[in-house]
Amino acid sequence: MKKNLKKTQKTNDKPRQKRASVKPAGKPAQMREDIIEGRNAVIEAIKSDRTIEQIMIAKGDMEGSIIKLIKMAKEKKIVIKEVDRRKLDSMSETGAHQGVMAIITPFKYCEVEDILAAAAERCEKPFIIILDEIEDPHNLGSIVRTAELSGVHGIIIPKRRNVGITPTVYKSAAGAIEHMKIAKVTNINQAIDELKDNGVWVYGTDIRAEEYSYQTDFGGACALVIGNEGTGMSKLTKDKCDKLIKIPMVGTINSLNASVAAGIMMYEVMKGRLNE
Repeated sequence: MKKNLKKTQKTNDKPRQKRASVKPAGKPAQMREDIIEGRNAVIEAIKSDRTIEQIMIAKGDMEGSIIKLIKMAKEKKIVIKEVDRRKLDSMSETGAHQGVMAIITPFKYCEVEDILAAAAERCEKPFIIILDEIEDPHNLGSIVRTAELSGVHGIIIPKRRNVGITPTVYKSAAGAIEHMKIAKVTNINQAIDELKDNGVWVYGTDIRAEEYSYQTDFGGACALVIGNEGTGMSKLTKDKCDKLIKIPMVGTINSLNASVAAGIMMYEVMKGRLNE
């Protein structure tokens, strides 16, 4: 009996295989903010005053919009380098660089007062987007793109727990980053107080709100708060809002993608202003 037990133990006591190394949970890897990917994004960067250190183009991709891009870059005396496509693949965050990448100076964030000043320069009532912990770079890029098209003067994001201006954001924004003021603040709620001190009404979206977005008068200076993709606005931020409103929905599920919700709200504001 003892003999059999020993045999069983020996059979089951196999040498343990080394487990694949897993990075400890915690702070995610820092995403680069000095790279732009994709043809439209790079073309818009060339048009702007952004400092471009170098443009890398995949060998064999000298056709279509790349020719226009190269011509524009040469006019501004920007260094152009032909590289193996595999190099771009290894550097790409989006996986869709379209054979072109640019090394740039990191995005220059502005102050909240710069956004208010931009509205004043255009003799318009401030229209601002406040993002409360948006984590998906595709969502941020889409929001920036829609904001630029709907007359938003600037976007406010928190320094912590919110995606910054990364290559994926550039790609999703399709060049709109170069035309949008973005302030990165330490405290969203203090930024809201600053806006209120300057006569800006702050609206938040909440499924339990009593008033629908189409019933709201956005005629004055306004800021829209868009909450986190999963949890929505934080309680403190929600309490800071002057009014909570909801988007009408008739389906079974009760939530919209953050960038879609932001788009609907932005066009409600734009529609009201066009009718003034």
